[in-house]
Amino acid sequence: MSPLRNEEKRALLDIARKSISLSLTEKGELRVSSPQGNLGSTSGVFVTLHRRGRLRGCMGRMEPVEPLADVVAQCAAVAANEDPRFSPLQAEEMNELEIEISVLSALQTVRPEEVEPGRHGLMISKGLRKGVLLPQVATEHRWSRERFLEETCRKGGLQPNAWKDAETKIDVFTAEVFSESDVRVAENENAAEDQLSSDHSTSQ
Repeated sequence: MSPLRNEEKRALLDIARKSISLSLTEKGELRVSSPQGNLGSTSGVFVTLHRRGRLRGCMGRMEPVEPLADVVAQCAAVAANEDPRFSPLQAEEMNELEIEISVLSALQTVRPEEVEPGRHGLMISKGLRKGVLLPQVATEHRWSRERFLEETCRKGGLQPNAWKDAETKIDVFTAEVFSESDVRVAENENAAEDQLSSDHSTSQ
């Protein structure tokens, strides 16, 4: 999949917000009609919700087969209503909600020493247990490689040092991460550039 254009990021964020709003009114699941371009491609994705700067929900799918737009809609609704760490989102919280989307690359199996905190997300699996952490988590907490591996094991219900076991599988991925505030900033910058270009053309 090619890098997302700003208008595609805005479209995905709008889909996520509409899906959450629809789920809160119990009117069913949002379906996107014939998504085009990157929105119709398949990719792993996570939708993260923040309220007043604090995590309010995060759910995703690593290897879906549906179009990206539909998976974003599904994950957004699940993050709002089914994240077991939080109570379901209430309608009055929507105005304070900040939505962030992480579009994932394909998984790549690596050795522990190949993990790069800040660049890689992690999926560690052993038997039926599996833990996943996004790249930005290690950055936010300033984790070392070993700490990142340990915390991903914990996330999957494994012992912290399970990543050292020969039967443990370590997969990495990268992510294109963007939020509603990121897109607003980019749109404002583009508008300012367009205005400067227009003013320059007029002055000539």
